[in-house]
This record gives sequence, structure tokens and C-alpha cells, in this order.
Amino acid sequence: MAEISDVFFVDGMRTPFGRAGEKGMYWNTRADDLAVKATIGLMERNPGVPADRIDDVAVAATSQTGDQGLTLGRSVALLAGLPQSVPGFAIDRMCAGAMTSVTTMAGSIGIGMYDLALAGGVEHMGRHPLDGSNVDPNPRFVAEKLVSADALNMGITAERIHDRFPQLTKERADRFGMLSQHKAQAAYEAGKFQPDLVSVATKDATGAWGLATEDEGRRPETTMEGLAALKTPFRPHGRVTAGTSSPLTDGATMSILAGGGAVKELGLAPKMKLVSFAFAGVAPEIMGVGPIPSTEKALRKAGLTIGDIGLFELNEAFAIQVISLLDHFGIADDDARVNQWGGAIALGHPLAASGVRLMIQLAAQFAERPDVRYGLTAMCVGLGQGGSVIWENPHFDGKKRKS
Repeated sequence: MAEISDVFFVDGMRTPFGRAGEKGMYWNTRADDLAVKATIGLMERNPGVPADRIDDVAVAATSQTGDQGLTLGRSVALLAGLPQSVPGFAIDRMCAGAMTSVTTMAGSIGIGMYDLALAGGVEHMGRHPLDGSNVDPNPRFVAEKLVSADALNMGITAERIHDRFPQLTKERADRFGMLSQHKAQAAYEAGKFQPDLVSVATKDATGAWGLATEDEGRRPETTMEGLAALKTPFRPHGRVTAGTSSPLTDGATMSILAGGGAVKELGLAPKMKLVSFAFAGVAPEIMGVGPIPSTEKALRKAGLTIGDIGLFELNEAFAIQVISLLDHFGIADDDARVNQWGGAIALGHPLAASGVRLMIQLAAQFAERPDVRYGLTAMCVGLGQGGSVIWENPHFDGKKRKS
């Protein structure tokens, strides 16, 4: 008989993230192949996880067409060499796709239906741009004034947060964007990201082969003066620029989740334990504030307060999105607990893949910080949503860190 189970994040890996478009390193690489590479690398790193014991594979994509279609979870499982007995499916929650892959599988594991699962996401924004060309929004959205006509323009939604909260100034957003670049470069130089990256063979326009080993979009030379001079593409005299926005990105992520019984039986060493998760809806026109109510819900479900969270991995779709959450909870923009290795402004945001990128980074930080018990991964979602997952550090020893 099935029993209620704890849920563990055993491990996660990702491809390096590439710039979307013809000049990007993945222009000639298929989206599903990126997810396959992440899956193969993850399984090779975890030989103690029997492939034939995996109960399901969830792979998210926002644009589920072309090489991001065909029931990604199943097709990726087959292409990665998993046994034909392993099923799979696709998920779409826009930017929170991979996060939803994880929480959906976690629900199945938590009620004892699954023992082991793979969960991740992929987005090839070069092949599948987020311009609405492959969707047909219902005309009622605009005709009945349910949603503003430009609510799918994420840059406009970011500008509206600046409008609504004047204390969230362009200078604060610029400084956050600059620090993201600097922190990401410092983390690269310290070797923080490299262990969790799966190298990907690439081919350029001339047919020459290469190897993708690092995130392509970083700009460590960023300065406040340079950011102040950037144009505001979403609105004349606006406050959101390319320097405070995540770039269009290609990439894939994958994770292994397990129940408590499987962890014990197989002798696995999980990197995180799931505590709670929540999703919430907000007005689509200011979708960036979505993680505020989803985090409040996740904290309530966990019986915790924001003060219990020792590490934050918040997706930087835009700088304004992160500082709006920090401002709401009374956390300083430059708090050392927040995105200590930088975030999507520097590394990239391949939409449906990003949720597991946050988890991979939090898991690596947990291993370095046994003084921290709880961490949060959270992100805003298009069409007015937010997603939050609270994790517990299995390395927690209850000892305060020496400053």
C-alpha cells in the first residue's frame, strides 16, 4: 500500500546557457537535444539511480511546437537512452515550467505513487521566440478587458511595477543588474557553476564544431555608468533596459527527485529536501510581483516566516521583479543571502528551464552552508503568476557561521 513520503532533490544538472539567435552557440542545435544532453549527463553522474526504476519524466517548454513538441518528457526519455518502460509528459507554465515539473513530480512522490522521477525544462528562444507568433490568444481577453493587450510584453509589465511602486527606482534596478553580473563572474572564477554544467557539442554557420562549456551571455564589465546610458526599449523614457532584463536564452535543465523509501533503499545522498511549494495569481499587467503571494503561501504551508530563510535563489527575469519582492519582505537589495552567485540577468533565462537552474544553485550553496537550514527558490510567471518552493538543507548542523 502506498504511503505518504518525504520528497528529495537528489541532484540536478544543466547545459550552459547560450544567447538566442543566429549569433548564439546553439543556433544549429535542436531544443530536444539540449534536454537530452542534460538528462544523459545527470544520469551518468548518478549511477546509483537505476534507469528502469524511474517512474516518470516531466519536461517543460513554453513553446511546445517543432523541436520542443512531441510530448517532450517521453521523447527526451527515449532519446536519452532510458528504457522504453519509462513514460514521460510535457508541461507548460511559461517561466515556471521546470519548477512545475518538479512540484508535479513531487506531488506524485509525496502521495507514494512514484519512487523516482526526472523533472526539468528546455527553451530554445532562438528557434521559438516569445513573440506570440505561434499562439492565438482568445479575443475575449482584450474585448472583455480581462487582460491588457500588452500583458504578454514582459518588458511593459516590468515598467508597470516601476510605475506602481515609485520607491523601486531605476538606480536600484541598475545596481541590482550590475551586481548580478559581477557576482556571476566571481562565481565562475571560483568554480561554483562548472561542476553542474553538461558540455554540449555545437556547430556554427560554417560547419565548424565547438564545445559549449560556459554560459554565453555574461557581461562582467558592466558598470552603473554604462547601464545609465542604455536605451529603454519598452517605453520612451522608461526605466527597464537590457542591463536590468534577462537576455533571450537557449538552454535545458534536469533534476532527479526521489521519495524517502527510494533514498534509503538505494543509498542516495540527496542535496535538498522539499518543505513546501505554492503558486499564486496576480494581475497579468504586473506579473513580476507574482512571487510575493506565492512565497507568502509557501511560508504559511511550511509554518515558517521570511526570517527563517537563509538563502534565496530568485529568478531575475527583470531586476525590478526581484527588488519588488525584497522590498515587500524588508530585505535589502544587496543582502548577502540573495542570489549570491548572480542570476538570470547574467546567466540567462531560457524560460521553462530556469526553475531547476535555481534549484541547482541553491543545492550547491546548501553544501557550503551547513549553518543554513532553509532556502527559497521563487520566480514570476507570464500571464500573472508566481511560483515558490521552500527547501531544507540536509547538511544543516545547527551551528552559527563565524563571520
